[in-house]
Amino acid sequence: MSMLQDLYPDDFAHCYGCGRLNTNGLHVKSEWTDGEAIARFKPAPYHMALPGFVYGGLIASLTDCHAIATAAAASMVAAGALPGRDPTPRFVTASLHVDFLRPTPLGPELLIRARPVEVGKRKVVVELSVIAEGAECARSRVVAVRAPMTMVR
Repeated sequence: MSMLQDLYPDDFAHCYGCGRLNTNGLHVKSEWTDGEAIARFKPAPYHMALPGFVYGGLIASLTDCHAIATAAAASMVAAGALPGRDPTPRFVTASLHVDFLRPTPLGPELLIRARPVEVGKRKVVVELSVIAEGAECARSRVVAVRAPMTMVR
């Protein structure tokens, strides 16, 4: 089974956070399993806010892109498709909220867990946790909507 972002249509595969066609991007990869999506990301030294800690904007970007993939997977399940096998529909962010619970250490791999809490035809609400070394460092809530036709080429 492929990662969700691997199956985005080429027109939507250029995102800085998760686009496989963006050579300079973060390349967030999300895997759908049992009603939740998991991503892992190893911050590089240049993702620093202060010595020893991850820049908060990176955490926001990671949760944003992972939530969008989670929304797509949840909408696929609702429609009877298989996430990670069938083409992934594209969603965009309508709202992003991040609560920083504790400083995120720079060094360990980050685990990002996401669950859809509301799945509609056009809108999906996703809640996420960013975990480092077993400790939850940030929580996020994202409202994702289907990409409007004005964004499709």
